[in-house]
Order: sequence, then C-alpha cells, then structure tokens
Amino acid sequence: MTKKNKAAAVDNAFALGRHRSVWEIRADGWIGMVDDLGRLAQLNRDQPDWEICMARVRRVVSNLAPIESYWAFPGGRVFNELCTWLERGEIPRAHQAARRIHRMLAGQTYRHSTSLDSDSDGPSQIETDSERQAQLSRPYFEVLIVDEMTASEEDALRRRVQRKRNPDDDFVFDIVVVPSFEDALIATLVNFNLQAVVIRHGFPFRSIYNNQMLRRFLDSVDDTIEQMPESERGPVLGQQIAHLRPELDLYLVTDVNVEEIAARAGEIFKRIFFREEDHTELYSSIMKGVGERYRTPFFNALREYAKQPTGVFHALPLARGKSIMNSNWIGDLMQFYGSNLFMAETSATSGGLDSLLDPVGPLKLAQEYAARAFGAKRTFFATNGTSTANKIVVQALVRPDDIVLVDRNCHKSHHYGLVLAGAQVAYLDSYPLDQYSMYGAVPIRHIKQTLLDFRRAGTLNRVRLVLLTNCTFDGIVYDVERVMMECLAIKPDLVFLWDEAWFAFACCHPIYRQRTGMASAKKLAEGLQTPEYAKRYAAFCEEFSADDWANEKKLLDTRLLPDPAKARVRVYSTHSTHKTLTSLRQGSMIHVWDQDFKDKAEEAFHEAYMTHTSTSPNYQILASLDVGRRQVEMEGYELVQRQLELAMTLREQVLTHPLLKRYFRFLRVSDLVPDEFRESAVESYFNAETGWNNLEMAWRIDEFAMDPSRATLCIGATGVDGDTFKNKYLMDKFGIQINKTSRNTVLFITNIGSTRSAVAYLLEVLVKIARDVDRRVADMSSIERRIHDKRVRSLTLEQPPLPNFSAFHAAFRVSSAEGLSQTRDGDIRTAFFLSYDDDNCEYIDMSEAAQAIAAGRELVSALFVIPYPPGFPILVPGQVISSDILQFMAALDVREIHGFRPELGFRIFNAAALARVGEATAARAALAEAGRAAFPVERSSQTVSQTAEQQAEITTTTPVARTES
Repeated sequence: MTKKNKAAAVDNAFALGRHRSVWEIRADGWIGMVDDLGRLAQLNRDQPDWEICMARVRRVVSNLAPIESYWAFPGGRVFNELCTWLERGEIPRAHQAARRIHRMLAGQTYRHSTSLDSDSDGPSQIETDSERQAQLSRPYFEVLIVDEMTASEEDALRRRVQRKRNPDDDFVFDIVVVPSFEDALIATLVNFNLQAVVIRHGFPFRSIYNNQMLRRFLDSVDDTIEQMPESERGPVLGQQIAHLRPELDLYLVTDVNVEEIAARAGEIFKRIFFREEDHTELYSSIMKGVGERYRTPFFNALREYAKQPTGVFHALPLARGKSIMNSNWIGDLMQFYGSNLFMAETSATSGGLDSLLDPVGPLKLAQEYAARAFGAKRTFFATNGTSTANKIVVQALVRPDDIVLVDRNCHKSHHYGLVLAGAQVAYLDSYPLDQYSMYGAVPIRHIKQTLLDFRRAGTLNRVRLVLLTNCTFDGIVYDVERVMMECLAIKPDLVFLWDEAWFAFACCHPIYRQRTGMASAKKLAEGLQTPEYAKRYAAFCEEFSADDWANEKKLLDTRLLPDPAKARVRVYSTHSTHKTLTSLRQGSMIHVWDQDFKDKAEEAFHEAYMTHTSTSPNYQILASLDVGRRQVEMEGYELVQRQLELAMTLREQVLTHPLLKRYFRFLRVSDLVPDEFRESAVESYFNAETGWNNLEMAWRIDEFAMDPSRATLCIGATGVDGDTFKNKYLMDKFGIQINKTSRNTVLFITNIGSTRSAVAYLLEVLVKIARDVDRRVADMSSIERRIHDKRVRSLTLEQPPLPNFSAFHAAFRVSSAEGLSQTRDGDIRTAFFLSYDDDNCEYIDMSEAAQAIAAGRELVSALFVIPYPPGFPILVPGQVISSDILQFMAALDVREIHGFRPELGFRIFNAAALARVGEATAARAALAEAGRAAFPVERSSQTVSQTAEQQAEITTTTPVARTES
C-alpha cells in the first residue's frame, strides 16, 4: 500500500471510528499522523495536496486528543506541545516528535524511558540487555487520579511522585489525572496500564468530551449520580470501578468524615485517607498493593530452590539435571530446554517448597492468590488437566445413586467421572444446529422440565448436581445466574458444576465476567440476602397460588425466583488454565464458591483430590499456574480485550472482502442461537450503523450469548469438508493449527497470545485458498463441475439431522411397584462395567441393526460411540440405539468414530445380559420400596415441597417470617 493509500485508509477509519476499537484507532491514528506529517514536511503550502493532508492531520489530532487524556504517555503536556507546533506551522518539528512518540508507543519503550530528546531514528525495540533488564526488573504501571486540577497542579503532582521514586522500588509508575466521574470510568476501561485508582474529594460528573466513540463506555451509567453532592460521588465511583475492573487497587482521599466512610465503604477501597496528610503513606500503599498482586509465592520459591546446592539421594535422577549432564548421549535435551528446567526439577517438598496434597507454604499462598484473581472462595491447582479436575469435583459431590443432570455433549471426562461415582445420569439435550452439524446448549426450560419430572416422580430429593459446559466448544455461553436462580427455585440445595475449560480467560473482562460461574455465584449469594430481594421474592410469591406451583406449564413459562431462606449457593468451576491463559500443558484449576463447603463437601473433596492427584506433581506446571495468575491480575484485561478485537477484525474482514465472502462466512449469533433464546433480537454483534455495540446488550439479557473470540467459519461453499480443510489446507500447506471442525465448518479461536500479524496471515491464507478454489472450479469439466456442485449442495443444504438422546434401556433404569420410572436417568456405571465381559456383548453392523430395529428389537450400546467431528457421544453405555441415530451415523462421512469398528459394527449387549441386569434392577427396586415402607423418611426440607398443600404453606409465609423462624 502506498503512503497516500495508507493515509486514505486511516482517514476512512476515523470517519468510521464508531465501528472500531479505541485502541486500534489510537495505534492507527499515530501511524497516519506520522505518515501525513512526513508528506507535509516535503510539500509546499501552495501545492494542492497540502491542505488535504493537513485536514487529515487535524482530524486525527481531534480524535486522539480525548483518547490521549486517559494515558500518562505521551501525556497532556507533550500532546499539547505537538498541537502547538502544528498550529504554528512547525511541521518538521511536529513530525519528529510524532515519530518518536509513535515508536515509543509501538515498542513500549516509554515504560522505562519517557524522554523524547533522542535523535535516533532507529527501531524502537529494546536493543540492549541492560534495557531489557531495566524493563523486566522494574515493571511500569500508571495510577489514575480522579480530581479537578489545573495543568500546573497536575505538573506539580507529577514532579512530587517522581521525587518519591527510590532506586530500591520494585516498580515505576506515572500518573493520569482525569477531572470527572465519567472520565474516570472511561479511563478505567481504556487504559490498560492502570493498576491503581486514587479518588479525591469532590469532582464534577460530566466529561468535557462529547466523543461518541468514548461515550459508548458510559451506556450503563446511572445519570442520577449527577444529582448527588460531589462529596458523595467518590464511594459510588469506587463501586463502579470495582465492578468493571475488580483487580485494580482503589484508594479514597476525602475531606469529610473519614472514619464514617471507612466503616461504610471500607470493603471497596484498599485504604481511605483524610485530605493530603499522608502523601508518603499513599505512595507506599500503592507500591505495596501492586506488589501483592505481582508476587508469585510458589514460582519464587522454586527459583530460589534451583539456586541452592543440594545432594540428591532420592528418586528422580533428572533432578538438578544430573542424569543429563553426566550422559554422553542425551545432552541435546538440555541444549533444547535450557538448564533451569532441570535445576528446578525435584520431588522434594522441603527447601522452601510445598506439597500439593497438603499445602501449608508457598503453594497454599499461590492457591489463595488464584482464588482472589478468579473471584472464588477457594481454588485448587491440578497438574493433570481439567479431565482430572472434573473427576475430582464429581467424586467429591456425588454419592452412588445420586441423580446428576448433565449435558450429553459435555467433555468425556464427565461421563467417565459419573461412571466412577456410580451416579444415576439424566442426560439433557442441547438444541441442535443441524445445518452445521453441531449442538448448542441446554435451554433453561428443558432443565426445569427435567427437574419437575423428578418432582412428579417423587425423586427430586435424589437430584444432586447440574453439570453444564460454559462456554461450549463452539462458543455458546449460558446466562449462568439465571440458570442457577431458576433451578434453585425448584430445588434449593442443588449443586452446580460449570465446566469452564475454555472460559478461564472470562474473569478478566467485564463483558465476559458476568456469565462466569464464580462471578454469578458471588452476585447471587450476596443478592439473595438483600432487603430488595426479599421484597422482590415476596411479590413473586403473591403471584403464585398453591395451584400455580402444581401447574408445570406456568412454572416453565415463568422466570422463577428462589426462596432466600432456603436456597444455598453451591457452585464449582473447572478451568483449563493452559487452554486460554498462560500455563504449561495440563495446568488447570478448580474454583469453589460453596456456602456449605466446610459442612458438606470439604472432607469428601479432600479425599477425591487425594484419589486423583499425583503424589509427584510437576512443579514447573504449578509454577506456571502461579505466574499465569499474576498475568491475569496485572494485564488480563488488556490481553482479553485484544483477543476480542482481533476476532472482531477477522470477522469483519471476511464479511466485507469481495472474494472471501463468496466462499466463506463466519457464523453470526443468529446462526448459533435460535430466535427464542435471544430476547435482544440481535442477529449479529456487528452492525454497519452501530459497530459492535450490539455485543454488550445481547450479553446482558439473552438466554444464550456467543463468544466472538470463537469464530466458526462456514466453508461448505468451497466443496471441501471440515476435516480435509483442516488437514490438507490449513495445517499441511500453511501451518495453521486448529482442533475443531464439523462437516462444513472450522473453528478459529483467538487467545491472549494472538497478534494482528497472525490474523493478517490467516486472512492471507483464506484469500489464497479462495483463489485456489476459483481456479479449480474454472478448470473443471462439465462432469467434474456436476460432482463439485453436488458436493457443495451436500455440505450446505443436506446435513443429517442431529439425534437427541434416545433413552436408557429398561434394564438400566429405576423401576418401582408402579412400573418403570418416567424420568430420564439411568445407571451408566452398571452398563459401563457390564461391557467388560465379552460374554455379555455381541457386534451388529449398520444394515443388520436397521433390520433389527425395524423388527422391533431393542439394541443397547455397550460403549461410548463418539464420531470426530462433531466430537459428542452419539451413544453411551446402556443407551438404546434409535433409528434416528442410525440415520445420522449412515450420513456421516468422517473417518474417526470412537467406539465403532466399521468391520464389526456396534458393540451391543445380548439379550441374556439385559435380562439378568433387568432382574437385578427390579430386585433392588423392590428392596428399596420395602425399606421405604418399613422406615419412612421425611424428605429433605431443602427440597421444594412436593404437594400443593405444602406449597401453599410456602406462598402464605413471608420471606422475613421464614428467615426469623
């Protein structure tokens, strides 16, 4: 692109500024300004292009002025000097300053040097080891000061901060001063460098800027705050900032009764100061607060251990690298990985280290810090992946014969965990997306209906756990708070496990955070205890008579509220930290927000953790989890925002590129979330008029939202299936790695390590593939073209319908004297282990299976059958094979199907085995019935009443009265 074209592109970007992010506009704005000022320096004022170019510069300056007011570098003084030089016509001087500012911003060298005096035109990257060490050893951050100051007062404050700097300080910081409530909120969301906020006494509400690009950050701000006295705005501002970016340290400097404010708002602020009496104390508090989040106790301990001279007389010859250094044949291993990896390798828990199974030192602290970062009450590290983390939680919470509601399309670790726990499994059906050969998520109505089915059957008291994947592999995200609220209204002691393996990053961003398990648990637990909720629940109860509680349709059609006197918030989340944050492979975490953890789960959790956790955990993985937590708290918001923007840019480019849009299309939210689950009626998060503003509204109110960073590309128009596209084109030809496909889609995931260069390369590759398809189609004969068109039609219009879960066979279902239960649960454990004996099983191929089903025989799978793609279990042990499942299997054209051998067919249970299991099941049911008759037990008071009479008692008792009783 020529300089002229590039300048035009940047100019157009500013004209469409509302469509792009502030950070992209800032970066591209400085590029455009430098280019245009360079051209102006070479032009005469009387040349035609001079005024056009100068007009572009003025527009860029106008757009950058409010943005730069929220950053310490280049700062208001330097930016104003640049504007002054432009007004005076000192173009060469302005060009030189703009170029240096741009280089320092691009290379981030301003973090250890803010001087613009250098005459060097070289690259802005850090060139020497000493410069690199300066940046790494003394990280830079910025502190937001909210106060109405003059320019001279701001300069004086900055000088005062600089005088307090000490060579022994661990960090260096600069200040950003904003004059109003609105400016403070914008700066909080715009400036990634912020680590602390100091809110002074008294400031106006409105910003002096009326820039629509920036004012979109204020959409959710309550305008009534403007009517508050200035002296009361500080605590309210602190609450707002704590909600948006809870990782920031907040300080309040006030002129009013500091003791009274401390008692009222002490939880929000790290410290509250009276007037200006403690400058030194405030400076020290800021440094200490950042230091607390920066600290990585286990990583630090491991580094110190690696420096110690030791003699190894226990297991692990690799420790200290001895078995490598003394080898004549494997020295290349240390050359490849470096010595520190092996110097820190040990199986000892002494010397400053700690035990993962019983942490009391640095590991205990590291897990406490992780709980703080992810908003949990407790956090536990896992070194063998989220597969094991899931099994730990399931084993800890589920007893034999407990009923668990679980999405059938969840990760296989849950299925195997439920087998090991001996649970009765009730599989839930996600809504199907037949056109793309994938499932969505489980509607709340279906979950409620399943719970009501158990209530009707009299077994709701046995329902223990709801297990859902959030977000799904394809990016469908639940309204977590709503799911838990409505389920707790039906069964107040229900426990929730949210598999957030692919959602660990979500805690870093205010849009994502609101739909995470931990944030929702905290909000729900706190909200249930408020007087406002008590009034809301009382009004809700008045709308429901005893008959209404027996009316399942009304319960399904109504957004239910739980009884605050009975509901217990018990939530667990599992994170594959290594998948979406910084950690070595298999580094995972378990997060807990359980009000009854100590009373009802702690011992069982400890035993489950002991059962599944290795006694020889990898210390490098643990250290990486510790450092990954630090990154979350120090720069998580910046990295996730960048991840989100890159995904949006990728989507927008494919949408508007004339060649790419012929063959490719990124699925929109309306493609992945049906209309009935989108209250916002938003069809696409990007709109030509409002840009990406639809995203925030949809994430607030829709039952399901779509994670834009998970970009599903529909490729059916190319005539190439997803597996071939992944392996033959992306991986083999261009080295692009992905791991999720369907018949006609491939999934691209941006993460915190993604870059604009990587997105540009992907777009370049897609263009090359599109051109290749163009050439191939043009060279086809008429017969080849018919074959190609048939293939395209098959991939775009003729997808096999996705089957729902059929049912467990009667032999694996609960029965009673009244007959077979009508609930969905089944005994997957018995079925799983029954298949171990070959005498219980036989094989049947596809055609024979179809004939047998048509003849009325029930075929029961002995194994999990999982086609890849799409990767979810079509069959589980004990499940009846339906004709719909056979039709789906017959239409699949994938090579990899786990649990199905093409030469043999399905492994199924024979009739004799099913008969034996059926008799045993009936005998157990009879014994259970006899036991219940002989020793009647009153159902748990924590379970919603099963009768209309009991429900009437609930609805006629006020929440306050029940709480007091």
